[in-house]
Amino acid sequence: MIGQTIDNTPFASGGATRDDMQDDWLTRDVWPRRIFAFLIDWVLIAILSAAIAWTIGVLGLLTLGFGFALWHLLWLVPPAYFILWLTTREAATPGQRLLGLTVRQDSALGFAGVAAGPSFAQGVAWTVLLFLSFSVAAGLPLLLVLFTKRRRALHDLLSGLTVVHRHALGPGPWFGSVPPHGAAS
Repeated sequence: MIGQTIDNTPFASGGATRDDMQDDWLTRDVWPRRIFAFLIDWVLIAILSAAIAWTIGVLGLLTLGFGFALWHLLWLVPPAYFILWLTTREAATPGQRLLGLTVRQDSALGFAGVAAGPSFAQGVAWTVLLFLSFSVAAGLPLLLVLFTKRRRALHDLLSGLTVVHRHALGPGPWFGSVPPHGAAS
């Protein structure tokens, strides 16, 4: 029989605590979805960048070359994409939304009914640290999702954010009956 507790005392089977169950409910199978969401986002960024580059090219021709100065701003498209989407009400990029993910402040996830999205500063920090993970460390900090609580990468840990299942933000199984691990949600 599985025991229910309000505090962090262990349950009767397996020694799992309420927080462990909540973390598993929020982040179960998130990291593979994050990979596919990231790939979807980069396809969208490539399409958006191509459209902006084409527009700059036309503008450059129409302004007899003056519009070509905007080429120097094209590098801002990927960071702006991530920052602006993460700070929306849904707190997710289109790729994350398509795969049922959202980004939330880690400190607010432990309270029932409270799941604040990232602030603008956290969105900027998350994006900058994500790009540094790729450019400086060849993506190695992303492997932390295999070992950390709530399956967080280094840029998640340092920015105070967690990627969770969007549908898991409501009342979860830790408030009522406890489904077995791997049960359909």
